[in-house]
Amino acid sequence: ALTGFALKLNSDNVYTESDQVVGKLYAADNASPTPVKMTAAIGDMEIAYSDAAGRLDVDFTEYGSGELGGKTLVPGLYKFATDVAIFTDCTISGSATDTWIFQIAGKLSTAANVRVTLAGGALAKNIVWVVAGASTFGAGSHFEGIILGATSADFVTGSSINGRVLVQTAVTLQSTTVNSAVAN
Repeated sequence: ALTGFALKLNSDNVYTESDQVVGKLYAADNASPTPVKMTAAIGDMEIAYSDAAGRLDVDFTEYGSGELGGKTLVPGLYKFATDVAIFTDCTISGSATDTWIFQIAGKLSTAANVRVTLAGGALAKNIVWVVAGASTFGAGSHFEGIILGATSADFVTGSSINGRVLVQTAVTLQSTTVNSAVAN
C-alpha cells in the first residue's frame, strides 16, 4: 500500500500521482498492466540488490566505524558488517562518472536535519546503498542515492531524497519529497 501522503489515481487506474513525488507511483492494486510490470520490476530490483551486495573488490571496510557524519566519501565500494549512521552532515564527492556502492549488513539511519550532499559533479544515480536492515531517515533530513533495501525504508516528516527508494517490503513517506535520480 502507498501511505503517508496524498494520492491522485489517474483516469484508467494504472498509476497514482502525488504533489510530493516527481513521477508516477505504482501499486499492486492498480489496474492491468501494472501488476505484471511490478512483478518484473521487483525481480529486477532483487537482481540489482544481489549484484550490488555481492561485489567483492572492497575499497573501504567498516569506514568510520559505521558513522559517516562529518566525512567526505570518495568513489568506491564500502562494506559494513554492522549498522551505518549519519548523525551530522556528510558529503559524497567525485565526478559525474564515478560510482559508490555501500554494502550495509545492518540498518541505515540519519538523524533529523542531517544532509547528505554531493560535490565535484557526483550524481545520485551513481550512488547505491544496499541495506539488509531497515532504513530510517530523520525529520528534515536530505539524502542522495538509490536505496536497495531488503526490508523497509521510513522517511520521517519533511525528509527528502534525490534518488530512488526500492525495498522488498515497505516504504513509508511522511510528507517526504522524492526526486528521481535518473533526471540527475
